[in-house]
Amino acid sequence: MRYIRYAILGSLAIVLVSVSLANRSFVELKLMPEALGELFGFNPGISLPLFTVVLGGVGAGLVLGFLWEWIREHKHRREAAEKAREARKLNREVKRLKKQKHEGKDEVLALLEDAS
Repeated sequence: MRYIRYAILGSLAIVLVSVSLANRSFVELKLMPEALGELFGFNPGISLPLFTVVLGGVGAGLVLGFLWEWIREHKHRREAAEKAREARKLNREVKRLKKQKHEGKDEVLALLEDAS
């Protein structure tokens, strides 16, 4: 399974490198459309290679997707934490009740009684 993962990651790396080499031309990224920039009197821009724009967009999409899922699953994590707290509380209570039940008895007999 590890070799399959390495093969997939290697082929993904080859594809990304080939896309990057094929799209090295520079593009101008501007904050606003030309007409809106003229209206406000400023329109900052930057020149970047096309592959950085594409890969940056993919990376930003992944980050936003992971963040969205983390927020969406909050209620499930909270519920799991509550169930874990309740299980720990019940486990402590069972131990306390067993200790009270076997108080004053021989330890070996108490262990045998718990096993049955």
